[in-house]
Amino acid sequence: MSTPLETGLHTEYIRKQLVQAVFAADYATAAVTAPFNPTDGTLSAVPAGYVPVGYTTDDGVTFTSDLSMSDVTSSQSVEPTRSDVESDVLSAQFAPQETNAATVALFEGLALSGTGALPALGTAWQWDRPSSPVNPFRRLLFIGLDYGDDGKEIYVVKFFPRARLTSKDDEQWARSTETQRPVTFNAYRDSAVGTSCRNWIDGPGWRSLAA
Repeated sequence: MSTPLETGLHTEYIRKQLVQAVFAADYATAAVTAPFNPTDGTLSAVPAGYVPVGYTTDDGVTFTSDLSMSDVTSSQSVEPTRSDVESDVLSAQFAPQETNAATVALFEGLALSGTGALPALGTAWQWDRPSSPVNPFRRLLFIGLDYGDDGKEIYVVKFFPRARLTSKDDEQWARSTETQRPVTFNAYRDSAVGTSCRNWIDGPGWRSLAA
């Protein structure tokens, strides 16, 4: 018999993202609108134009919200008498480990498809560092996978419809570690989609919780 202190405790609600996947697309690519099958919650195929980033480091993907508040202080109170959100910037940081078209394009500001894109793997690649940096907006799709107690999939999906590179760490060449191209992207509001980040949770394992 549970005690009042145990009311509302559910171990099955504790989630991890055991596997993460990152996909990137040029801004001209159609936005993601329905990542799941509405009937059973299974994950739909990733839309055309979204290129996989591939393996990332053990840190996975870190979503950071930089919240800044504007406080009003008064002589009659030791706490702020009013506090308002001044800015709230969402960013995603990840460190790709593969040398593929997506990781190089994101790091170097190249197109992911069409004119200016890198050719297929196994062919000769060449690009130049521009005198005026090119930093186009992208679309970024993040998918996390977990499993419910019944072994069925639970997915968490984040979509940045308008993302831009705001920071990149060192590209290191060394015997002791793989070549990484760590990047940070900020999410910006997309006027057509109506948000800077859209989130979904679904999957057969998630729907099993309703029982």
